[in-house]
Amino acid sequence: GLVCDDQNRLRATIRMAVTAYCLTTCVANPQTEPPDDRTEEYSPRLEGHQSLSWAQEVRTMKSLTRHLTLQIPERRAYLNITPQVEELVRTSGVKEGLCLVNAMHITASVYINDDEAGLLEDYDEWLEGLAPHEPIDRYRHNRTGEDNGDAHLKRQIMGREVVVAITEGRLDFGPWEQIFYGEFDGRRPKRVLVKIIGD
Repeated sequence: GLVCDDQNRLRATIRMAVTAYCLTTCVANPQTEPPDDRTEEYSPRLEGHQSLSWAQEVRTMKSLTRHLTLQIPERRAYLNITPQVEELVRTSGVKEGLCLVNAMHITASVYINDDEAGLLEDYDEWLEGLAPHEPIDRYRHNRTGEDNGDAHLKRQIMGREVVVAITEGRLDFGPWEQIFYGEFDGRRPKRVLVKIIGD
């Protein structure tokens, strides 16, 4: 009984050490590829532990990072970017994991909702009622010489990012869910980050 307990404790200790190593490798592994075109695979080495059945179950983790560049000609717009994200999930080869999508500018949002024209108009009307673009001088931020004080507030309401589960190689949406890019101060190039991780 004592020998069995000691073996169990040893296995638990080794399991925790390998788990910590895997996490450190996945999160802190330095990269040399360009940040906007990167595909990575993490395969922790388990020398000395191959005889343990649980160690053999550790799977290779994949990661894909891409930046979508969008240039909206209008000041405000709502763009369904689900097809672009789905294509990146296929490219990543990840079957089970997570997909992060976030706006990289503080006057734009990424959110999930229905792709229905009336709802998009309702969003725009509602946001403009909460934080109208004009008069420009109502926003202290615009004293800096800018005219986008309202866009910062709209982004705060609509949010920065979404995370969607990947199941069997596909985005695991609920009914009618789609990923949208919300632009509140357009007419210039902006980026959206897509980060996919899993196995």
